[in-house]
Amino acid sequence: MRTIVVTHAGEDWPLDGSGIESVEAHAYLAEPKWLEEKGLRVLNLCRSYRYQSEGYYVSLLAAARRHRPFPDLRTVLDMKSRYFVRSVDEELDDLIQSSLHDIHAEQFVLSIYFGKNLAQRHSKLAWQLFTHCPAPLLRAQFRRGKRWKMTSIGPIALRDVPESHREFLGEAAESYFGRRREPVRSRRPARYDLAILYDPNEELAPSDAKAIERMRRAATAEGFDVELIQREDFGRLSEFDALFIRETTNVDHHTFHFAQRAESEGIVVIDDPESILRCTNKVYQAEAMQLRGIATPKTLVLDSSDPATIEDEIGFPCVLKSPDSSFSQGVVKCDDANEFERNAKQMLEHSELFLAQEFLPTDFDWRIGVFGGEPLYACRYLMAGGHWQIIKQTRSGKFRYGKVEPVALEEVPPRVRKLAVKAAAIIGDGLYGVDIKVSGKRVVVTEVNDNPSLDAGCEDAILHDELYRRIARGLLERIETLRGLNT
Repeated sequence: MRTIVVTHAGEDWPLDGSGIESVEAHAYLAEPKWLEEKGLRVLNLCRSYRYQSEGYYVSLLAAARRHRPFPDLRTVLDMKSRYFVRSVDEELDDLIQSSLHDIHAEQFVLSIYFGKNLAQRHSKLAWQLFTHCPAPLLRAQFRRGKRWKMTSIGPIALRDVPESHREFLGEAAESYFGRRREPVRSRRPARYDLAILYDPNEELAPSDAKAIERMRRAATAEGFDVELIQREDFGRLSEFDALFIRETTNVDHHTFHFAQRAESEGIVVIDDPESILRCTNKVYQAEAMQLRGIATPKTLVLDSSDPATIEDEIGFPCVLKSPDSSFSQGVVKCDDANEFERNAKQMLEHSELFLAQEFLPTDFDWRIGVFGGEPLYACRYLMAGGHWQIIKQTRSGKFRYGKVEPVALEEVPPRVRKLAVKAAAIIGDGLYGVDIKVSGKRVVVTEVNDNPSLDAGCEDAILHDELYRRIARGLLERIETLRGLNT
C-alpha cells in the first residue's frame, strides 16, 4: 500500500528522501486525482484536527475515499473526549506512576513521535499512549497531586516540534515506516498487508507455531505481505489491510479491542467484533439457536441456584456452562442437586445468568470448520481419556487432550454438514468451529466457536496448505469487495 503524507501549506515533511510523497492538504482535499486513487495510506500531519478544519477533513475524506487515514477520525474524536482521557489514565495508572516517579515538577509534558519519546525511561509510556491513541505526533500532559494524572492528550502540529527534536522525529518516522520494508520472497508483488495477531506464550492458543507459519506462507503465496503482531502492536493496525486473530478472544480482552479498531478503520478482520460478542456468550447462542429452530441439547438459561427446575425439565446428570466458557473451561458436570447448587452459586458470583444443558455422553464431538458460509474442514474430537470432555485439566494444572481425527468433508454425514452451516450462519460469515453431537437419531449443535483451533496435523491434515490458502483468498476477496474492486 502506497503512503502519502499530507501537511499544511509550506510545511516540510521530515523524511524528504524516504520516497513517501508529500502532498499539501488543500491539494489532497480538492484535486480530483486523489479522489480516484485507490489503496492509499494517508499520513495526516495537518496543524489541527479540530472540527471542520483541514486536518479533520483530510481524515474524514480519506475514510470516504477508502484510503487509510492516520490518525483515523475515531482517534481524532477520542482525543477531544474527557471520558477517553480519563479511561486511558486509569488503565495506564501503574505505568504513569512508575514512569514519572522521579519528576518533581507539578506538571509534565510528554512528546510522542510515532510512538517514541526522546527519553528512554519514558519509552514504555510513550508506546502505550500511542497504542491507545494512534496518531503520528502526540503531546500528553500530566499534573501531579497525590498521584500523577493525565489531563489531556492531543496532536502536535509539525511546526510546533522543537528544532532540537527534529532529528529524533526523523529517526522515529524512518523507524516506523521502515520496520516493514524487508523484501518478501514471493512469486508476485504483495498486493495487501496482512497482520496475524498471536501470543507466543499462550498455553491454549488456537494455532500452534507450525500452523501460524503455514498461514504466513500461504497468505504470502496469495499476494499478501504478512507480519506477525502481538498485543503491543495495537497502534500499528492502520498499516494493514486485513487482520487474522490467532489468539483466544474474549469481549473483556485486547483481542476484542483489536477487532473493534480494525473494523472501525475499514480493515478486514477475522474474527469480527460481532462474531466475538455472539460466540463468547453462550446465553446469546442458546436463545438465538432456539429462536431459529436449530437443534441443540435441551437447554435452560438460569438466574438461580435452585435445582428444582433442573430436576423437572432436564434431570441429572446435567452440564452447567458459564456464558463466556471456552476450551472446556467454565463447564462442569453435575451428577445431583447438591453438585448443581454448589456450582451454580459459584457461576452466579461472576454472571447474572448461566446455562444448564442436558448431558449427552458421546465418544466424540464433530467439529466442522465453516468459513464464509461454506464447510472448510471436519474433525472428530475424541474425549480425553477417562473424561467426559475433549480437554481435561489435571490437579497439577496441566491439560490433557483427546485425540483429533481429521475427516474428509465428503465422509461427514450430510445432515451434520448441513446443520453446521445453518448454525454458523446465525453468527455471521466469518470463520467458525461448529461443535455437533450425534446421539442415536439426534443431531444437535452444542456451540459455535469463533477463533476455532487450527493446528498443524489436526484441522489441516486433509487440505494441508490449501486450508490456509482458502482463508487467505477469502480475506483477499473481502478486501477487494470492501474497496469496490470486485465486480
